[in-house]
Amino acid sequence: MEKNIKVLFASSECSPFVKVGGLADVVGSLPVELNKQGVDARVIIPLYKKIKVKYSDKLHFLGWKMVHMGWRSLYAGLFSLEINGVVFYFIDNEYYFNFDQIYVDYVFDIERYCFYQRAVLDFMGDFMDFEPNVLHCNDWQTGMMPMLLDCHFKKNGYHTNVQTVYTIHNLKYQGVHSIDVVREMLDLPDDYLREDFCIKDKAINFMKAGIVFSNSVTTVSPTYAYEIMTDYYGEGLNYTLQKYAYKVSGIINGMNDLEYDPATDEKIPMKYSIKNYKEGKAACKKSLQEQLNLDVNPGAPLCAMISRLVDQKGLDLLLYVLEEMLYDGMQVVILGTGDPYYERALVDIANRNQGKMCACIDFDSGLAHTIYAASDIFLMPSIFEPCGLSQLCSMAYGSVPVVRETGGLKDTVTPYNEYTGEGNGFSFANINAHEFLFVTKYAADIYRHHKDVWDKIIEAGMKGDYSWKKSAGEYAGLYSLITGIARNIPESAKEAKKEAPAEKKAEVKKAPEKKPEAKKAEAKKAPVKKAPAKKSADKKPAAKKDVSSKSAPVKAEDNKPDDKEKKD
Repeated sequence: MEKNIKVLFASSECSPFVKVGGLADVVGSLPVELNKQGVDARVIIPLYKKIKVKYSDKLHFLGWKMVHMGWRSLYAGLFSLEINGVVFYFIDNEYYFNFDQIYVDYVFDIERYCFYQRAVLDFMGDFMDFEPNVLHCNDWQTGMMPMLLDCHFKKNGYHTNVQTVYTIHNLKYQGVHSIDVVREMLDLPDDYLREDFCIKDKAINFMKAGIVFSNSVTTVSPTYAYEIMTDYYGEGLNYTLQKYAYKVSGIINGMNDLEYDPATDEKIPMKYSIKNYKEGKAACKKSLQEQLNLDVNPGAPLCAMISRLVDQKGLDLLLYVLEEMLYDGMQVVILGTGDPYYERALVDIANRNQGKMCACIDFDSGLAHTIYAASDIFLMPSIFEPCGLSQLCSMAYGSVPVVRETGGLKDTVTPYNEYTGEGNGFSFANINAHEFLFVTKYAADIYRHHKDVWDKIIEAGMKGDYSWKKSAGEYAGLYSLITGIARNIPESAKEAKKEAPAEKKAEVKKAPEKKPEAKKAEAKKAPVKKAPAKKSADKKPAAKKDVSSKSAPVKAEDNKPDDKEKKD
């Protein structure tokens, strides 16, 4: 298939090379699916030590150049490697990237990713032999790139047709440092050092620059796109996001369905599918109970949590009611590392409740897969959750999620409705420990006494499509919109169109049969081509209206912030 839209993903993480959080899963999986859908998607990340060690015999050296960093000129090498049909580029500099860990020290990390951003833009084009139509930036580590592209390149006639997409995976981490230091490292002109461009609270804010200068801003779920415009979730950038709401949209993340599939998973005690999940989950549950020295009790609801142990994930809510859950007859397994306070607290409770609870302060991929397969209930009481991957994995493995209604959790988990029988999990609305407890006890009660209902909830979850196919299609549509380049539609999609020529009518007929998350995503198709002003203003608050709209992010020459705009 001819690929006529070229996209270069810039990121600090990418699976399978390096992973700290969900960012790596997105950048590792989305380009693979985009290539299948007719987009030439490539990725560029730093050449960290562990990549150089593991892939040294497979890396192809493309060349080097000196990158300016203030008064210094530093070596930058460019390497490439192709995996899963995707070309990956790597920026080499041992002073900045020859460390065992990905993130080293916050102040030094600012300098490291200043160098990385400058190097990417210097290599782009003729040197790389790849001039993208879209530069897709991710999180604060790449936030300055849209602005650097504008002030150092487009003004001088380079990369003039490159449009930018900036994806916020977690608004909490913004890349903040002193004006003087960053100005020198990035050689920023004085007329760009403005409150309405990149300065917030008398410091440079990488994420703010990304929001202001990119052609389109995306988040990893529609609900999170709305939430970050509010005072509570906005992390101080809510007014900036409201100002540029016309170019903000939310596209739900997918998951790697090749890795997370109980029918093919080599890491679990027994493979299973929706046809024999009862036998498979029972075998996995028994195995996990034996492995973790829990009471081998098939009737006890086994609740699990796989997470970074930080306040964002709702650990305070869990700790407040955890022993009451154990007293109620539930078993609990926690896997993860994080804040030492939460680690100690969980271990203390587990030691007091041996046979009922196990706190695994570690991260073991094999054990994680087994926990997904063995657990009956999956706990995610997050305070905020931009998208979340664990709830998707849990449903794919037949573990029923109990989540707080926030971000991507609200978009992907439909609470069980006892009157209609619909739903693929359970949810609660408020940041309240006992509300979390009561919903979990309700789920446990259905597990114990209403097996027919429980089976329907499991099957609803396992039937869901959590792959990247739909989301990649939305991203491809967005790239087409901001570049004006028509995308090539894959043959499979063409066949679908032949079967349903009147696309809009077909969607209306099929809507009741679709899973809730698919329904929401489909509903976003129509507004893509409409101007925001044409949206009905009396149905939703203004901010929410703008978020749900995928109205056209304008081209670079039209998108540059107006000098006369008021300060945020």
